[in-house]
Amino acid sequence: MRKVTSAEEFQVSIQSSHLVVAVFKADWCVDCKFMDPFMPEVEQKYEDRLTLVEVDVDQVGDVSQEQNIMGIPSFVAYTDGRELVRFVNKLRKSREEIEDFLNKALEVYSALHNTSERREN
Repeated sequence: MRKVTSAEEFQVSIQSSHLVVAVFKADWCVDCKFMDPFMPEVEQKYEDRLTLVEVDVDQVGDVSQEQNIMGIPSFVAYTDGRELVRFVNKLRKSREEIEDFLNKALEVYSALHNTSERREN
């Protein structure tokens, strides 16, 4: 997972026309560390359908506040600079919950993308 280390880099990342999921976390967060062992496998499973970026809330200035992130770890899906859906709370997240969220994000992205294509035709 590519690490985003500045507010500018975060803004560039979420401007993609592809689906980008920002994972907000911090080094001191025990529940964030709980995900570390299985996240590489999750990322690999979804690598052809979305991009995961890691956002360290301590390194990116006001981004987490601007994005209304009240607890970590949190997941927020974006495309074209717009938020599509979020999985935000202060609770530990299981692999199953994360994959359920990623599937939901893909559904929303696909529905939005298909609607855009129909409007163009």
